Amino acid sequence: MPSTNPLLQPYTLGDLQLPNRIAMAPMTRARAGEEMLANDLMAKYYCQRSSAGLIITEGTFPSQMGVGWMHAPGIYTDAMQAAWKPVVDSIHEAGGRVFCQLWHTGRASHSDFHDGQLPLAPSAVKHEGAPLRTPKSNGGKVPHETPHALTTDEISNVIDEYQQAAERAMQAGFDGVEIHAANGYLIDTFLQSKTNHRDDQYGGSTEKRFEFLREVTAAVTSVFPSQRVGVRISPHGDFNDMGSPDFREQFLYVAEQLDSFDLAYLHILIGTAFGFHELGEPLTMHDFRKVYSGTLMANAGFDRETGAATIADGGSDLVSYGRPYISNPDLVERFANDWPLADDAPRDVWYSFDEKGYADWPTYQERVPATS
Repeated sequence: MPSTNPLLQPYTLGDLQLPNRIAMAPMTRARAGEEMLANDLMAKYYCQRSSAGLIITEGTFPSQMGVGWMHAPGIYTDAMQAAWKPVVDSIHEAGGRVFCQLWHTGRASHSDFHDGQLPLAPSAVKHEGAPLRTPKSNGGKVPHETPHALTTDEISNVIDEYQQAAERAMQAGFDGVEIHAANGYLIDTFLQSKTNHRDDQYGGSTEKRFEFLREVTAAVTSVFPSQRVGVRISPHGDFNDMGSPDFREQFLYVAEQLDSFDLAYLHILIGTAFGFHELGEPLTMHDFRKVYSGTLMANAGFDRETGAATIADGGSDLVSYGRPYISNPDLVERFANDWPLADDAPRDVWYSFDEKGYADWPTYQERVPATS
């Protein structure tokens, strides 16, 4: 009998037909090597998870100055574009649908990644959080630097880089792209008053702090149809030293303005279990539903029951899962059959640069073979 679980119902996402409402969330896994090229191992990893209604790739750098994580992939050169194509083709052959997440790390990067050039930000506000590993840190970690505050001309150049990356993603065969505007990376630092101290057209008010994201979204939707473009935000997160006291006003405004773009979805890291700045009452998916009429995707901390509940109560249309997908390549099948999930993958394999703990997780049926 067909499942009655809302997560397992089909969904029409623009002109894409999704077989279920489970998305694989974007997760940096650091398997692209020093050249930052997608590869056969990554193709195997994504194909194993192709029963997801939608796969959103790990963050993928749209430009050299966007780089800020070792062994993560890019899509800003001919070689990078060419390397992604067989990965995307393999996902499609396995029956999946895949969006490329465009990820500019902004001030969360370091000059070691950029031949001595300081990382970019709306304002020269230093990241005071945890240090980071860089190509020159010899396996250790180094503190963040005070970033370079972008000029208006430089902002225009960055927007052009997003557009060019979207063009390359289209040429590589991706079904769409997701704009990463969350987690303290470049776009998020423009959105938040903690990190955006500008007094020009890109800062100084709720409306002006949205302008950079508005222009990036306009640039990307000039390449892909708007219903093949998603945006991800994180109103509650403290990751990368973030959190602004006016977050409720700011992010509801962001959602309201993005509604006019007729996007594929708005992806909201709504859960507070993975780091909450505690600067006010957290927003709910229903708060966003009041100002956003399109598809809403919820993320962070959901399991089978709570994911089904947020769809059933009208708060969300789709739910994305991150960490459960690391050790459960057959997450959809486990939910459908009420099979137990594998234990969470240990943190030391999340970004280990090698095959261990990446594409070597068995499915439930491989772990517990069906009896005849």
